[in-house]
Amino acid sequence: MGFFSNQFANVIEWKEYRDDVIFWKWSNNEIKKDSRLIIRQGQDAIFLYNGKVEGIFKDEGSFEVESDIIPFLSTLKGFKFGFNSGIRAEVLFINTKLFNIKWGTKNVISIPAPGLPAGMPIRAYGTFDVKVSDYLQLIESLAGVKQIYTIDDIRERVLSILDPLLMKWISQEGKDMFNLQANAVEIGNGIRTDLDMQLIKLGLTVTAFHCSNFSYPQEIQEMQTKAASQAMVGDMNRYQQFAMSDALSNGNNRGANTAMDMASMQMGMMMGQQMVHNMSANVQPSPSVSQSAGAVPPKFCPNCGTPTDGGRFCKECGQKLI
Repeated sequence: MGFFSNQFANVIEWKEYRDDVIFWKWSNNEIKKDSRLIIRQGQDAIFLYNGKVEGIFKDEGSFEVESDIIPFLSTLKGFKFGFNSGIRAEVLFINTKLFNIKWGTKNVISIPAPGLPAGMPIRAYGTFDVKVSDYLQLIESLAGVKQIYTIDDIRERVLSILDPLLMKWISQEGKDMFNLQANAVEIGNGIRTDLDMQLIKLGLTVTAFHCSNFSYPQEIQEMQTKAASQAMVGDMNRYQQFAMSDALSNGNNRGANTAMDMASMQMGMMMGQQMVHNMSANVQPSPSVSQSAGAVPPKFCPNCGTPTDGGRFCKECGQKLI
């Protein structure tokens, strides 16, 4: 029985040393007349006889098999223990708690993306919650052939079908392939629904599925960092704050002074440019300047195109030239 304690013929119990076990099957040659069933908190016990469910017991405590258990079994109801005889039966202990299981893609997944013929290669990580929901289905699909079932078994089964589910829900229209984390909740809920439809066949239900992180190739991460840096430099105020904060956080006085000098110089340049802009906007040309005696008429009339010959008015249409 591996890491479980040795079981005596007259004690039916599951001493749960590991909290990652979903169910464990108690097996012995026979259940004696004076046997006791012990159910601990967070456990349910299922009596099996010839592979058939005889009874399900959910109340925790210690129970006499002959007086507290046998009267409630289906086909064994009223069974009488004879001299040195017992029942050849099995007891399946179910862990009733909610299991939180970590997951991560084994290989890189290529998600279809515009402009990328080979797709966007990503990895993803997160957790999902699962619990036993249907005892009869669990026994029919798993417990009938297995002695023990752990969260590692569930994880392997989930990972075997997870890649196409990730591709399905990430590829939905409207997803920003460069910022999948913004759609992590929607993606997780979609995967949970599809995954639950698969695991319900095993008597298990998925209550939550979380995408904690999407990992991009190094080249994509560097491009995102560069784009963010360029956007920050474009905003001079933010750039000055960034440069000053970066130098100060390094604890280098020389670097801090240099950053301060650069920021001051940039600020002075911006103020000078603003003053020139304001002065240009406020100064309006005087009408007397444009109408001064030194003004030169155009060579051709702007109205009809007739040569002006230096006159102040067009001789063809009378348009005033200066």
